[in-house]
Amino acid sequence: MFIGPTKNHTELRPYIVGSLGMTPALGGNVIQSFVTYRGVVYPSQCDHMDHMNVTWYVAKFDEATWQLFSAIGLTRSRLRSEGIGMAGVEQHIEYKRELYAGDVVTVSSTILEIKEKAIRFAHEMKNDETGEVAARTVLVAVHLDTATRKARPFPSDVRERAYSMTDGQQP
Repeated sequence: MFIGPTKNHTELRPYIVGSLGMTPALGGNVIQSFVTYRGVVYPSQCDHMDHMNVTWYVAKFDEATWQLFSAIGLTRSRLRSEGIGMAGVEQHIEYKRELYAGDVVTVSSTILEIKEKAIRFAHEMKNDETGEVAARTVLVAVHLDTATRKARPFPSDVRERAYSMTDGQQP
């Protein structure tokens, strides 16, 4: 365990280095993570250095994001029928190990925080053969009305499902 900054950078809080890197150590509760993507690195995804280009890390994390959103009730059909959407507003990526053509990867995801109109979540990409973490990302997305293009509250069932996947320490 070590001390690191909180999301608002105004206080220090203990963090546990675990399956998703730095997860807040809040009351000893475990934050749920689950698999949201499995795939392989194709030769066409590699750059002149022969490793997977950063574009593809983001693409694989994006696919994991839509699996995560679907798991909390934000399915494609619901987004369309209710005129709602999601917009990414912040993303931080940490590249830890290179991936090469033929590497099989898994992304696990965790909801870190759910607010009235925004969600903060993390993805961790691992090389299945070595078990090493290849990359981590933390994102913030905002729920919006697609007609007005303005943020709006999450439906209560979505917020409740997302909250149930957190550590339970949020207001």
